[in-house]
Amino acid sequence: MSLNKTLNINTSPHIVKGIRTDEIMRNVVWALIPVAAFSVYAFGISALFVIITAVVSSVLTEHLLCRFADKESTISDWSATITGLLFGLTLPPNFPLWMVFSGGVIAIALGKYIFGGLGYNVFNPALVGRAVLQAAFPVAITTWYPAFSADRFTTISSSTFTFPFAQPVYDIVSGATPLSAFKFERISASTMDLAMGLTNGSSGETSAFLILLGGLYLIYRKMMDWHIPVAMLGSVFLLSGLLHLIDAEHYASPLFMLFSGGLMLGAIFMATDMVASPITPLGASVYGAVIGILVVVIRTWGGLPEGVMYAILLGNALSPHIDSLIRPRVYGTARKGGQA
Repeated sequence: MSLNKTLNINTSPHIVKGIRTDEIMRNVVWALIPVAAFSVYAFGISALFVIITAVVSSVLTEHLLCRFADKESTISDWSATITGLLFGLTLPPNFPLWMVFSGGVIAIALGKYIFGGLGYNVFNPALVGRAVLQAAFPVAITTWYPAFSADRFTTISSSTFTFPFAQPVYDIVSGATPLSAFKFERISASTMDLAMGLTNGSSGETSAFLILLGGLYLIYRKMMDWHIPVAMLGSVFLLSGLLHLIDAEHYASPLFMLFSGGLMLGAIFMATDMVASPITPLGASVYGAVIGILVVVIRTWGGLPEGVMYAILLGNALSPHIDSLIRPRVYGTARKGGQA
């Protein structure tokens, strides 16, 4: 009696960890909730409305696009929720809600779905939405609401419910952000205030301590490549520290550069996008270092005080080229591709 046996040969990996995509995405949301909660604590009801609108518009857009394409809805994988949450945290807490909703639609439709959905996006979708709004509404996106105002839980900024396509009217506006104050007036903020999120800025420019805790949680769960944030923050620290040593009056201190603006949020939750970043440890380190250098260059010599968004988008564009240039040697071959 003969037995027919079939040998199935599949591509690697041959041993996988039993973590589903939706589980990873859900944990990222859990890591971001303390950051969003502190944002609401710092800026009040207006920030809450902005974050909720960003999430709802992103999730609704993904659901409708799936239905339009006659596909099963993919909102259960939590990726659209992450996009909306990150997108909302990049915006001023008094940003008009119709602009927020428009940006959420753009983030999903243009930043994700047009490339084929989850796993195919070239750029971080949340930053795509933010970049479009930066170009379309430059005044509104650089008008800031004061943090820790006494009536932040009882009143809503007049600009929040601006009628679509109407000019926003602001009842209260804060001064410049720490980055703007240093770039244009050479006024430096306290490092402790920056680290704890006690300054003006976007909703996500909150407690660096909470952002770092969220990153450590994801690294502990092996759901984040630690090479990227370490290389990104390290290159910012080293380059800005060198410039500060050369001329402390004109160049900000490395701690100021680390804790100001959206660097912490970008390094830990945006540059680490699994699809838009390199896959090898060395490639991830190079990728993070390049983004960090670009952040310092844009902040120091660019026309805008902040450069995290553009630096990450440029890093996303370079990511596939980094992967093609920095590849591990195939087992059994020489370093130049010949037989070992």
